[in-house]
Amino acid sequence: MKKGDILEGIVEKIEFPNKGVVICGSGTCVVKNTLPGQKISFMVSKARKGKAEGRILEVLEKSPLETASPCPCFGSCGGCTYLSLPYEEQLRIKEEQVKKLLDSVLGRQGRGYVYEGMKPSPVPYGYRNKMEFSFGDEQKDGPLALGMHKRGSFYDIVTVDGCQIVDEDYRKILRCVRDFFAERKVSFFHRLRHEGYLRHLLVRKAAKTGEILIALVTTTQEEHDLKPFTDALLHLDLAGKIVGILHTKNDSNADVVKNDGTDILFGQDYFYDELLGLKFRISEFSFFQTNTYGAEELYRTARDYIGLLPKEGEKGPVVFDLYSGTGTIAQMVAGAAEKVIGVEIVEEAVEAARKNAEMNGLDNCAFIAGDVLKVLDGIEEKPDFIILDPPRDGIHPKALRKIIDYGVERLVYISCKPTSLVRDLEVFLEKGYEVERAVAVDQFPWTANVETIVLLSYKSQIESLM
Repeated sequence: MKKGDILEGIVEKIEFPNKGVVICGSGTCVVKNTLPGQKISFMVSKARKGKAEGRILEVLEKSPLETASPCPCFGSCGGCTYLSLPYEEQLRIKEEQVKKLLDSVLGRQGRGYVYEGMKPSPVPYGYRNKMEFSFGDEQKDGPLALGMHKRGSFYDIVTVDGCQIVDEDYRKILRCVRDFFAERKVSFFHRLRHEGYLRHLLVRKAAKTGEILIALVTTTQEEHDLKPFTDALLHLDLAGKIVGILHTKNDSNADVVKNDGTDILFGQDYFYDELLGLKFRISEFSFFQTNTYGAEELYRTARDYIGLLPKEGEKGPVVFDLYSGTGTIAQMVAGAAEKVIGVEIVEEAVEAARKNAEMNGLDNCAFIAGDVLKVLDGIEEKPDFIILDPPRDGIHPKALRKIIDYGVERLVYISCKPTSLVRDLEVFLEKGYEVERAVAVDQFPWTANVETIVLLSYKSQIESLM
């Protein structure tokens, strides 16, 4: 194969996250956004040292696994990968992907581990409790669009008013907002020219309480009366209840939802949701797992792995919850611990964690704002147990060494990117840890993403139990 070749082939398998391995007469090529069993035409975009990558041009024959997609935007929108497959088939693909990645490292640990497969999301459709929609157009100088980026495009936006990973309230809000500004011919922010007004629409809805928070994100280049906009939203017939409508300014050139100041147009700038019996106050930019019912499955499993309950007459352990976000996991284990110390670099998340712990009557949780790498040196307490839930890129190598140096007998690692997890597991294995149990959890149905939980134990501890 050489760059520029246009070839045809069958997708043999999908490697994490969405890399289709295509077999053709000239060899194999990795082509993203494909499904196993599809016959496709593709262009080779890179060929070097016997490895090739390509870009899909056309699906010539559907996979025999495919069914009709419930979303009219599937294929053009870049949000979902597996929406045309039966849910059970998607679970099988992700389960095998995680197992292959774990085995690539854990095959060298000297003993087996228990792989518990894939836990499905309790709610496969309409599960998301947060969406960030972008304003733009689907083609140059086309009508106003509001939705997600078109697959493979840096600029074009697809109006996803039939999106199936959110419920009908999101779809009604999206249509209302898009139509409101389209009728008034309000400009959107052009990413190349850095001109225009409308940028993003952020919608958050609590799965348990039904409370809805809406934020319109714009530049300050224009001024508009947003009272009619607020009134239009408040007159929608929704299953949930709007508790806050915000106007957030963002004059950054980057395509991110950044806060340069927020005005409350209606109600309040927060809402409440519940998770495993605990209550959480959530603001516009607070981190909170995007699949509430899936998060309960994730944290219930993690709590089972942790197994913290002390024996009668014994005091509970000291637990470090590193990369603690808004302190969700810390509060889940607080009842069985003497003390839980959470460390998180985002100050707003730490402040939210403190308020949530106070609201839930937990006085044995302490949250520290700062980088794990630097904060650990200043903590006097020594942990009996460590919970790790790092960002997608995993743990900084120097921080990882400090964590390992505590020498705790057991720790739980929760990962939202299994490739980062297996990289960090190699270091744990080198330092005397082994994986006892592992499980995948489908937090993000129909997308290529997956959560993984592993329980690690120090070898001497394992040997004493045998």
